[in-house]
Amino acid sequence: MTKTQTKIGFQHVGSFLRPDVLKQARKDFAAGNIDQAALTTIEDEAIKDLVNKEINAGLDYVTDGEFRRSYWHLDFFWGFEGIDHIHYGEGYNFAHEETRDDTAILSGKIKFNKDTHPFIQHFKFLKSLTDGTDVEAKQTIPAPAQLYIELFRGKNADKIKEFYDSDEELYVDIEQAYHDAILAFYDEGARTIQLDDCSWGLFLDDKFLATPDGQAYANSGIQDILLELNNGAIKDLPEDLTINTHICRGNYHSDFAFAGGYGPVADKVFAKENVSTYFLEYDSTRAGNFEPLAKVSGDKRVVLGLITSKKGELEDRQVIIDRIKEASQYLPLDRLWLSTQCGFASTEEGNVLTEQQEWDKLALVKSIQEEVWG
Repeated sequence: MTKTQTKIGFQHVGSFLRPDVLKQARKDFAAGNIDQAALTTIEDEAIKDLVNKEINAGLDYVTDGEFRRSYWHLDFFWGFEGIDHIHYGEGYNFAHEETRDDTAILSGKIKFNKDTHPFIQHFKFLKSLTDGTDVEAKQTIPAPAQLYIELFRGKNADKIKEFYDSDEELYVDIEQAYHDAILAFYDEGARTIQLDDCSWGLFLDDKFLATPDGQAYANSGIQDILLELNNGAIKDLPEDLTINTHICRGNYHSDFAFAGGYGPVADKVFAKENVSTYFLEYDSTRAGNFEPLAKVSGDKRVVLGLITSKKGELEDRQVIIDRIKEASQYLPLDRLWLSTQCGFASTEEGNVLTEQQEWDKLALVKSIQEEVWG
């Protein structure tokens, strides 16, 4: 198991709303009006400004806001050797809208190459902005389980047999590629890495599980595969490296993909996933009650995502404090903490709120942390 931080600290899940200048630059790059060097310069300046704002907000851990990504997950997958970027023909179906149709598909054996995966250089730039400060650069990446779900998605799965004689060979390559990537981040100074993971949401939603696709997931034993992939990727890591995970039910343009409490996956993910801390979505009744927290094993901690990132209105302070106390019936208060439920812009579209509202949300998180935990 990875080490447990002595203090979780004030940290945001990861993504921030992209500023207009960055959105325009990405459009200009896609249209061929500017080159990669020009886009990178604009990204660099936007990230510098963001990190300054994060530090001024009192964050102990900062991210680059995922400003260089289009998606929270796919851009990282596309950086591996053996994975291609294609258009699927349809997007992910959220509760109220459909996303863009990009996906990741196998084009060969999966490998990580530190010289070609762009996220290593991205982290190096972020780390350069925190050197000499009291804050830590945090790297967020999609979980290995999430990659498997993408490769297993519909017609994407047909490609697996073209390059792998067995599923077990695929599992080994996913775990190794991730393990190598994590060590590459570590070599560049990363000491906290967060695995973002929506894959467990597939098993929480009764409406989805009633569909043919849902029944296939429910009856496949895939929970064991997801657990094996995540744990296999993070075994035998340096003792001073913290691996956390963020479990979400989907976050796109303030919409969600799945609903349901954590009970159906608690025996796997809470009891057996070898991470230090779980960042959990708990901002609405869609997340169920706190009872599954009793399954969190060992000395692992939980960051309660009680503050929504999907809308700008501020929560009632006392309601949040009361919910923290309710959660402490299942996990001691000294193993609990507070954050927003997700990032503010898991994709470049961003959620439906203003930049001022996202900072007001984080200020509320910090002030409640100080009141409840001191």
